[in-house]
Amino acid sequence: MKALTWHGKHDIRCESVPDPKIEAGRDAIIKVTACAICGSDLHLYNGIMPDMHSGDIMGHETMGEVVEVGKDNKKLKVGDRVVVPFTISCGECFFCKRGFFSGCERSNPDPSKAKKLWGSSPAGLFGYTHLLGGYSGGQAEYLRVPYADVGPIKVPDGLTDEQVLFLSDIFPTGYMAADFCNIQPGDTIAVWGCGPVGQMAIKSAFILGAERVIAIDTVPERLALAEKSRAITLDFMDKDIYDRIMELTSGRGADACIDAVGTEAEPSASWDSRLDRIKVATFMGTDRPHVLRQAIHCCRNFGTISIVGVYGGFLDKIPMGSAINRGLTFRMAQTPVQHYLPLLMERIQKGEIDPSFIITHRATLEEGPDLYRTFRDKQDGCIKVVLKP
Repeated sequence: MKALTWHGKHDIRCESVPDPKIEAGRDAIIKVTACAICGSDLHLYNGIMPDMHSGDIMGHETMGEVVEVGKDNKKLKVGDRVVVPFTISCGECFFCKRGFFSGCERSNPDPSKAKKLWGSSPAGLFGYTHLLGGYSGGQAEYLRVPYADVGPIKVPDGLTDEQVLFLSDIFPTGYMAADFCNIQPGDTIAVWGCGPVGQMAIKSAFILGAERVIAIDTVPERLALAEKSRAITLDFMDKDIYDRIMELTSGRGADACIDAVGTEAEPSASWDSRLDRIKVATFMGTDRPHVLRQAIHCCRNFGTISIVGVYGGFLDKIPMGSAINRGLTFRMAQTPVQHYLPLLMERIQKGEIDPSFIITHRATLEEGPDLYRTFRDKQDGCIKVVLKP
């Protein structure tokens, strides 16, 4: 089959690889009908995340048609259309039973690597380093899905691939970001990053009852799309974000702040942003957490910081004095996608949201390597790429 494979920093190739096979009784094989390039895939493309191996298959936003099921899988049958969560979860361990599917204790076959970096291992993920299981990803013609009687959700008749594909990651992640904010009537929510997850967080914040959403980015196409969702937009290269948020909130700060950027924050004029880049370039730091620092300062007393942008290592110069003395609450996670899937599928069916609004580019797998570069460089108005094998 054809698949997009990683061969080093900025080296993604479309090449032939062996077809996946059933390896355990609860597995399923799906024929991929749509997949996407995620912003977190760019961390792999840019060589930020450790323990990628040459030839690893990329991708964790995938859906398709079931073509084979293992002997112990009683949930799925050949011909089912399914969306596959990016988190691989057994459904039976301590965390899965409590709904914390992204903390699954069984799905990472070699948790020792993650434990060395993070203390404990979270769930295995599709196409996302050998720290998290080394599983083949879904930017391919076929995908093996472990624990397929827990993860995939069947797609109801009448919904298109593009309406439901993002249930695999960015819609649940953006919704979780807003859900973490404990939104009350009249609240103002600030969202850093108007990429795909940020756009979903903006939509979700309004769905959950926010009065205002302030969206922060510098890419014109992203800011324009946020405005279509009724957000107040701020260009961080044009305005002092702290001053503007204080002006908009009568000096109090946002009720909750969402970091939908993570480790590779774009450079700004601030001293800490420049210092982050120097530290990472000289191997004196692992991440560039400028956005998180700014979000903490812009949040009102006893507000909430919701973090869904991916960080990989040890963050430097985080203003914990501000957070502690002002009573901030921090909420963060890799999304337990399975927890949110039934609710979000229902919202799509009811017409409350059509996640396909985010798509700007549609292409084949063969065009994927070039579109990784286009997406990274934010060229051609690229916000979200969908690939159809």
